[in-house]
Amino acid sequence: MTTGKARGAALSLGQQRWPKLDGRHPLLLVPVGSVEQHGPHLPLCTDSLVANAVTCAAAERLGAEGEDVLVTPAVSFGASGEHEGFPGTVSIGAEALGRVLTEIGRSACRWARGVIFVNGHGGNTATLVGAARLLRYEGRAVAWTSCGVPGGDGHAGDTETSLLRHLAPWAVRVDLAERGATEPLTTLMPRLVSGGVRSVSPNGVLGDPTRSSAERGREIFGAMVRALVTELRLPDVADDGRLGRSTDQVPVGAP
Repeated sequence: MTTGKARGAALSLGQQRWPKLDGRHPLLLVPVGSVEQHGPHLPLCTDSLVANAVTCAAAERLGAEGEDVLVTPAVSFGASGEHEGFPGTVSIGAEALGRVLTEIGRSACRWARGVIFVNGHGGNTATLVGAARLLRYEGRAVAWTSCGVPGGDGHAGDTETSLLRHLAPWAVRVDLAERGATEPLTTLMPRLVSGGVRSVSPNGVLGDPTRSSAERGREIFGAMVRALVTELRLPDVADDGRLGRSTDQVPVGAP
């Protein structure tokens, strides 16, 4: 009997050997995250952790259906300049991230039938659009999508905290969770652009993590995985390289 752990290993690109890939043309899924502050209660790797978990769960479902799909190690550094007012944030910027994503796509498309970037940080979005457009212009089968939640709050609030309480409860300091700026992102955005997250939220939180729960996190995670599986089963790529999804879904890790 095949265990869940064994299935996970079979879907991990990093655990393959090249002869096992010879003659195969798998779909390659690439989680993309960040290393940035997530309030006083969540770890810096939150976006990468969520993107990786959603991607792996979706790949396991597709693999169980007979699809040839592999998941790469996460691209864990992103464009997080808006969070650089907080210690711990490490941003490589949009230009460097774009170059990394472009070269991943160029290299992997030599043997994979396609590459899908699965983004966990809203600040990476413009870079993903640029990289995907360039790669598609070059004739490569590349697209991107986001770990999105209908009605999700901004950053390190109820949505992300609930997700982490489900996925990695040991990494959440619930006792340190505190409410941050709760105004709509559309209201906060001008100040965010000019002064970064710290200018609108001294604790780095956009939302209210005190409302979070592991049960809600389980429901949110399930919905995110189902949405990604649906996109991957019936790929519909927009002009900006994005897999089709309703526009009311806010990327986890926004802004």
